[in-house]
Amino acid sequence: MADGFIWYELVTNDMDKAVNFYKKVVGWDIKDSGMPGMTYMLFGKDGKDVGGMMTWAGAGAPELPTQWMGHIHTAKLDEELKAVTADGGTIVKPAQDIPGVGRFAVVQDPQEVKYLLFEPGKGDVPPRLDQMAVGNVGWHELLTDDAAKAFDYYSKHYGWQKDLAHDMGAMGTYQTFRANTPLYTGGMMNRKGPGMPEGIPPHWQFYFTVDDIEAAQKRVIEAGGEIVMPPMDVPGGSRILQATDDQKGHFALMQGPKS
Repeated sequence: MADGFIWYELVTNDMDKAVNFYKKVVGWDIKDSGMPGMTYMLFGKDGKDVGGMMTWAGAGAPELPTQWMGHIHTAKLDEELKAVTADGGTIVKPAQDIPGVGRFAVVQDPQEVKYLLFEPGKGDVPPRLDQMAVGNVGWHELLTDDAAKAFDYYSKHYGWQKDLAHDMGAMGTYQTFRANTPLYTGGMMNRKGPGMPEGIPPHWQFYFTVDDIEAAQKRVIEAGGEIVMPPMDVPGGSRILQATDDQKGHFALMQGPKS
């Protein structure tokens, strides 16, 4: 299993609204996981799970803004937690067991970008959607204060490799990367600079794949969301948009290259 993102999680305040919104917009199949003691909804397509949804209350936390987070695979969680802190990161939530599934922890990288670590259990790896399949996360984007340092950190810890570097002019370099896959899977760039909106916190952003970006834009609006960045072309032939859901949670969509 590649040391890349393998699970995605929405933490929100109103589960019913979240389920209804993302069903309409992305077209996910969403079902209750049956997890004892809390409501944890699984989302995916064609019988293959992509991630889960829970509420802040279910996580034992006060209401906070809606947030998307990603889990990065690790084979040895305890060792990786030590390595994260040794390299300037922090542990937000220590290792915790999910019976029959695996173990996870919440951490921040040295530039205070939050992500999760996941060590799967010993069972069979469940089937997954192809990277660019509709309903999967087709792109992972890190906006941070020092993208070069960020790449060094993630490369050291998870073996990611540089792919194409796009010169964005005054906005700086957009460095794409790949994990153990023939396709590059994401990019990193600085969050501050000419042409960049002010007030964006350092964060990972995930692009959910749809078959038609213009149709998806209409669904976002009809479902009560707002468009932050309308559809635009990006290198490689994809089209993307950024939006907020009906609980003001930020998310992004992409349409893969047409063959």
